[in-house]
Amino acid sequence: MSEDTEKHRALLSALKAAQGMGDGSFEQAVTEAFEHVFNHLGRLNDHVSLGGPDGEDRHLKPGESPTLR
Repeated sequence: MSEDTEKHRALLSALKAAQGMGDGSFEQAVTEAFEHVFNHLGRLNDHVSLGGPDGEDRHLKPGESPTLR
C-alpha cells in the first residue's frame, strides 16, 4: 500500500474517532486533513501550472480574478 494511501486512511480514521469527543480532537483532525488536501492541491497546481518551468504565475486573463485562477 502506498504511503499516501496509508496517510489518507489514517486521516479518515482520526476524523471518525474524534467525532463527538468535544475535546478539540475533531477540530485538530479536520485541520490535519485540510493541510493534507492543500498539500495535494499545491502539488497538482505545480504540475499543471501554465506559468512555465520556473513556476511563475501566468498572466491573468481579462476579467479574471486572481483568487479564482
